[in-house]
Amino acid sequence: MLSLSVVIRIPPQTGTGCPDCLRCPPKDLIIQTIAGCQALQSACPEARGKRGHVANNKYPHRVGWIGTGRMGSALVERLLASHVDLWVYNRTRSKAEPLAAKGAKIVDSPAELAGRDIVFTMVAGPEDVLEVTLGAEGVLSRPDHRPKIIVDSTTIDAATSRTLTERAAEYGTAVLAAPVSGNPKVVKAGRLTSVVSGPRDAYETVSPYLECFGRKVTYVGPGDEARLVKICHNLMLGVVTQCLAEVTVLAEASGVTRADFLEFLNDSVMGSTFTKYKTPAFVNLDYTPTFTWHLLRKDFELGLETGRRLGVPLPTAALVHQIVMDGIGRGFGDQDFASMLSRHAEGTSVVLVPANEDVSDGLS
Repeated sequence: MLSLSVVIRIPPQTGTGCPDCLRCPPKDLIIQTIAGCQALQSACPEARGKRGHVANNKYPHRVGWIGTGRMGSALVERLLASHVDLWVYNRTRSKAEPLAAKGAKIVDSPAELAGRDIVFTMVAGPEDVLEVTLGAEGVLSRPDHRPKIIVDSTTIDAATSRTLTERAAEYGTAVLAAPVSGNPKVVKAGRLTSVVSGPRDAYETVSPYLECFGRKVTYVGPGDEARLVKICHNLMLGVVTQCLAEVTVLAEASGVTRADFLEFLNDSVMGSTFTKYKTPAFVNLDYTPTFTWHLLRKDFELGLETGRRLGVPLPTAALVHQIVMDGIGRGFGDQDFASMLSRHAEGTSVVLVPANEDVSDGLS
């Protein structure tokens, strides 16, 4: 049984409240704080607040979530584990339904989330963001109910972000940009990081929920700064992966195994959380998608466009963008971007085979 902190006013008659927690007169039960008591939430309807969920001082808001792909589902699970009152929409409903068993309510359109206090969006790209927010069945489509805050974690361009922010402001809704760094395995390890920008008061409201995601949340400014930070992050992601692929193939061409080379690299000053995390993929040639070439291409193009607009040359990123374009043309587009290793080896005498070794990803 998890701990409770409650205030109860009991009249002379005693009624039955939650059989798993306490006996209480439902109409007179006043909940001040409840720390994660699922039995009370399910068994005693009168213990719920006006918003239909158990009162919770740390997570008092009604939250909506749009987009339950691999990453979205992993983050939703962390919110549910913290007993956040959460409603969820996904274009393909069947992909969201497993979350119902963990406490989420699944809805059939973004518009059904209009009455939520905070709505997170994590979808494929700019057009999808506008559809689920400003579209005919978007979360902002109902004039009688609109969320106070939208938190968008999609990597989108500046023009789309400006359109969303300006239109949402007309409805009294604040928009936060909140990209994340990581993937579902990083989420499960509690190592995810988030970068956020937008109105400071909205950030203060949302920060407890963002902190559920993982290790660190960084606020970087009142505007759209977080989106540029994430684009810069992903430019470096592609550049580092291409470099790692090149030097790993070079080491193997000289007779050093990938496992041995990466073990040395990871323990040196050049090693990082990222190089450790990608080591199993490089050693065993496991390219199960976590982030595809197509997604990397999109972010490189956003970054190069921003560089042109701001007058900042990005010669290394431009070269890697061409490598990514070439790889997509050769059929790598739907694979994890770790397959930049195999693509680079194709131009050499090195024939890569899976090592089938049990190597650490550094997250355990």
